[in-house]
Amino acid sequence: MPTSTPVPFSANDDTGPDPSGPEQGSPMTVNTPERPETAHPGTPGRGPTLSEAPPQRRRQGPSPEKGELVRPLTRCQIDDRMRELGELYTQTSSSQVRASDASNQDRSAAFRRRLAGHMRRPGFELLVAESDGPSGTVVLTACAYGFPVRGDGPWWDGLDGYLPESLLRVAACGRLFAVADILVERRVRTQDQSREWNLARRLQKRLLSDHAAVLGVTLVDRDNTDALEALLSWGWRRLSTGARGASHLAPSRLLVLR
Repeated sequence: MPTSTPVPFSANDDTGPDPSGPEQGSPMTVNTPERPETAHPGTPGRGPTLSEAPPQRRRQGPSPEKGELVRPLTRCQIDDRMRELGELYTQTSSSQVRASDASNQDRSAAFRRRLAGHMRRPGFELLVAESDGPSGTVVLTACAYGFPVRGDGPWWDGLDGYLPESLLRVAACGRLFAVADILVERRVRTQDQSREWNLARRLQKRLLSDHAAVLGVTLVDRDNTDALEALLSWGWRRLSTGARGASHLAPSRLLVLR
């Protein structure tokens, strides 16, 4: 994450419609009547034997994991969809952006320049989440990207100033992965954050597993409380006091994901 824009996650103010109704993926339970009492033949005062009603099937909603397809893009595909990715960035950007800040067009251009620079890193990977839109169109709903942190290569945008000795050893083994950005809609950071099928959790887990990484690291601006709260809700953790590699006065916080 560049020092000029250290926020690794776009804590968004997306105003798209929130899903309503029962929790996605949870079956609707149907109350069934108790089994009727069966009368024995010839028993006075009993009516005829009633056949047991067939059990009612539970109505199963769509699986959250199947709701949006997560897949990597090649570098050529990223180039072809760069403008679309820039629009996703502005749509999911932080609520802390003020009217006096850069326009959406300028912010989109800055994001695309930053992404183009990160694409040159060895092991770079970008994942997108897509869903079916109206008339069969494919809609881009989220993305996340990052790259391995190597012990013998250039550091990622000043990350070396934040890594304690323990993480430097993980990087030297090639098992540390920097998650540079997670761009998701508002509902992803406000609903079902602890569920494994939460889209942000799926994206970050896929990035780490694709690279056999033991740990993920990311930087978040100290002033961006929305991003910090969302990342913590997705399983990211602050380093313990004894393991910090940077001063508490540093502009960004280092978070770790196991």
